Amino acid sequence: MMTIYHPGEIQMQERTGARVLATNLECTVLQTIAHKFIKFIQEQPLLILSSVDDLGRAWASVLYGEPGFMTVVDERTLHIDSLPEQGDPLHHNLLDGRDIGLLLIDFATRRRLRLNGKLTRELDGFSVRTNQVYPNCPRYIQAREWQFADEVKRIAPVVESTAVLNEELQQLIRQADTFFIASYHSESGADISHRGGFGGFVQVVDEKTLLWPEYNGNGMFNTLGNISENSRAGLLFIDFESGGTLQLTGTATIVWEEERVAAMPGAERLVAYELEQALVSTHGGMLHWRFMNYSEDNPWYS
Repeated sequence: MMTIYHPGEIQMQERTGARVLATNLECTVLQTIAHKFIKFIQEQPLLILSSVDDLGRAWASVLYGEPGFMTVVDERTLHIDSLPEQGDPLHHNLLDGRDIGLLLIDFATRRRLRLNGKLTRELDGFSVRTNQVYPNCPRYIQAREWQFADEVKRIAPVVESTAVLNEELQQLIRQADTFFIASYHSESGADISHRGGFGGFVQVVDEKTLLWPEYNGNGMFNTLGNISENSRAGLLFIDFESGGTLQLTGTATIVWEEERVAAMPGAERLVAYELEQALVSTHGGMLHWRFMNYSEDNPWYS
């Protein structure tokens, strides 16, 4: 029987008892961009992306633009009229035929849409020919409203590289209520997903190690299925106040030990992350955000 899932995803679904649920959701994953998504896509000023560099490392990145910078050309083609800064790994990863994962997320309405496919580099940006298009549920998304930063505040980003997380970066992660995770599988390509919770849900174990809970999701296990077969993963933390970003690339491991999982309320399993390289970008965003409220689905803990 044909399935959209690769062996890693199926193994995760079977291990967690989610195989029937995941099978039922296959009908929501299409190759084409449904007409009902066009308005949503073309209204967004923010795009989160997953790409893979020449070393096979996964990276998560962000692009901004005036609403309309993403255009649905036809039922399987999305054009993005924007290019990353040279300091972003995405700048070097935008090569014809490469796999790319896209996530459109409207924090104010908690609506999100995932698109995965193959890219074509163009003079004014790039296009993606979609292989998978599907919406995700609104759980764990903290509501925020955006506005464009003043032109005088749109300073070119300064990017610094480091192999360890200093105290300032550790504090940024401890306070984060949102991050994004990029993963990759040779069969299904690049994927980007959202993670959210109350500030502190991502634990800093030491200057190179993070740990976070995996809450109940849609049962498809796209991210963890990828990680189970390819541990390389990229993380993106956005400083919603300053517009800066923290991009990490490293390896992720699924933690199943019941005692450790039970110590984190709401967790069904954990993910341990080992840092290889971090890129710190300041003043990189053209958007400023106003926090509205937390998701009612966030597990509470003290």
